[in-house]
Amino acid sequence: MSGAYSLPPGSAAAGGGAAGALRHAATVLLLRDGAAGLEVLMMRRAERPGDFRSGACVFPGGVVDARDRAAHACCRGSDDATMSRRLGLAAGGLDYAVAALREAFEEVGLLLADRAVDPAAARPWRQALQAGTAGIAEMCDALGFGLDLGGLEYCAHWLTPLGVPKRFDTRFFMARAPAGQEAEADGGEASELMWITPAAALAAAAELKLLPVTRRNLQELGRFADADAALADARGRSEIRRVFPRAGRSRQGREVVLPDGWAYAEIGRLDPEGRGHVSTEIVAGVAVALSERVIRVTAPNPGRMTGPGTNSYLVGGGGRWTVIDPGPADATHLQALLAAAAPGRIERILVTHSHVDHSPGAQALAEATGAPVFGRYAEFPDGQDASLALERELRAGERLDCGPDTTLEVIHTPGHASNHLCYRLVQEKLLFSGDHVMQGSTVVINPPDGDMAAYLNALRELQGADLEWLAPGHGFLVADPSAVLRGLIAHRLAREARVLAALKRQGRAGLDALLPEVYAEVPTVLHPVARRSLLAHLIKLEADGCAESDGADWIYALD
Repeated sequence: MSGAYSLPPGSAAAGGGAAGALRHAATVLLLRDGAAGLEVLMMRRAERPGDFRSGACVFPGGVVDARDRAAHACCRGSDDATMSRRLGLAAGGLDYAVAALREAFEEVGLLLADRAVDPAAARPWRQALQAGTAGIAEMCDALGFGLDLGGLEYCAHWLTPLGVPKRFDTRFFMARAPAGQEAEADGGEASELMWITPAAALAAAAELKLLPVTRRNLQELGRFADADAALADARGRSEIRRVFPRAGRSRQGREVVLPDGWAYAEIGRLDPEGRGHVSTEIVAGVAVALSERVIRVTAPNPGRMTGPGTNSYLVGGGGRWTVIDPGPADATHLQALLAAAAPGRIERILVTHSHVDHSPGAQALAEATGAPVFGRYAEFPDGQDASLALERELRAGERLDCGPDTTLEVIHTPGHASNHLCYRLVQEKLLFSGDHVMQGSTVVINPPDGDMAAYLNALRELQGADLEWLAPGHGFLVADPSAVLRGLIAHRLAREARVLAALKRQGRAGLDALLPEVYAEVPTVLHPVARRSLLAHLIKLEADGCAESDGADWIYALD
């Protein structure tokens, strides 16, 4: 049941929208060990017109009631100060725990109490709690037991996305289901109950309607063999981070995107009010306004190495446009770029590097617009865009005037390619990163034009740039460049350490012997690509004095 509720003075209301729009709620994952492993109790919500949660399979839970605070004195195994610290609140944390236990009793008939519960005596109180004619503290006093919080573990914190009529700030707990009690659906909120393993609940064959938050919690539970392991993991977490999904729109309709979703940061930038209109997918040929200065148009060349396709960016203002990376030579993409620039004019074409998915479109675009092409030529051009014809080569540090209050700074970032350039939009602290920094993956370093040492040095130099956003050659906008750069450097150094360790174990080995050990977690279909980066690592290790090559094999050189 729900009632008027406000957090006590000094407690921390969650962000992500006006605090008054959020209903504070609590949910509990009740666990047991079954024949097939860990099982969790789920309930199918009753069908209700206009409720997007109708028929969804969820965990018991609901809104914190104002009277839950009166049950603090009935709690055993924790107090408000302890629970509030765990939840990151100044006060009022125990209210959530009480609400979780009360909702479990109301909806599924299970009560975490400090002594045995008489079902016959408790049943009328369940009805009174659901009707709102009594509070859980009155029930505890009348039946002479306390609420057992000793085994209750805090495990997650979620907000409902902006733009939804009913929004919740929900704390998730987990506990072992009480022994000797039978779960029973209330017939109101819960139409059906099921004990189910996480894997079975997630399986397509189950055909369960799962909300994103439920799906993610099931995925987390699926890591554990039994209830003790799941509870121990929750108990050992030093921090529970709030998860704030965002809503966007795909070609199938409304879609909720979690923080690890590719479109998440871009939705937050383009739709801070939560209107839900931003696309959650990249569609070739569709012009996407990323700001008043930047338009993205993606080429129709999706693939394993290009993701959803190569991004071309129009940067400028006042009807003046500079195109960054015209992409492959594709007539449809050329027309999409010309349409995106209209009624203005394209006055300059920039390329980040001369790989065949980034620069071949420059020739046709230059012919159609008369715009000159700028960039750099590769030191080892074999296999790259032979049609590239530059007006001149750009110098690191150059600044290009691209329209009113729109300036691009040229940054030379060799590594993925010797001629790789990034362009920093000064006014927005946004870096057009080409293939130097990708979204969600590492780039291939392919010698001789690719150079691992140069790549790492360029990443380190970018850490000193004033950046807030990345606009990669493939994918959506990326936030927090500092964290991304740190992660890429750490990943490459960790891989280098694996290369060195494998070489030390084998003493002498060729690429094909080292590859399955160094890239054991990488699907074998990608091993031919990984082999190129492995060679780049070994060349760097040779320069560092850690490895040697006799032309056929690589030899560990630190003994």
